[in-house]
Amino acid sequence: MEVPLNPIGREEIHRLESILLFATLFRPEVIELIKDPAERLTWVDSLAVAAGAIAREKAGMTVGEMAEELGRTEGTIRKHLKGETKAGQLVRETYELIKGGKLDELVRNIEVLARGGQVVALGEYEKLKREKEELESNVREMEEKVRTLEEENHQLKAKMENIRKALNDALERVKEIEKLL
Repeated sequence: MEVPLNPIGREEIHRLESILLFATLFRPEVIELIKDPAERLTWVDSLAVAAGAIAREKAGMTVGEMAEELGRTEGTIRKHLKGETKAGQLVRETYELIKGGKLDELVRNIEVLARGGQVVALGEYEKLKREKEELESNVREMEEKVRTLEEENHQLKAKMENIRKALNDALERVKEIEKLL
């Protein structure tokens, strides 16, 4: 995918803005930051504004034009551009990674799974998958042990029943002998 690092025109600005937002949103450290539902909307909004500001900066727009277009104050735009906000820092880092030819690497890390309303990065998914497989293996081992114990218990019950029968038979013989005496 061609990334317009110095966009010309609205279409290229929007493409760079979208790529910056998407690639930043799904960086592992950002996924951690947005796990808290109470913070998620604030983070996504801040990242979107920072991505919009940086894309427009690269297109040569003034801070005033950016502020008007993005619906934020010039002060907010400046803070994002200078990296005085965490969102501005993260988006700027993403831009530098893309500029350094790391977009493919970012995209590989961005592969996500959405399950039950949760977004999980591929690396986290793989880790959780391994843990699940380990747990399933442990459950199978425990089930096998339970089956073995149940078999042993059944065998013990059968032996106990045989002993009980033998004792009852012996008791009956003793009673018969006592009668004869």
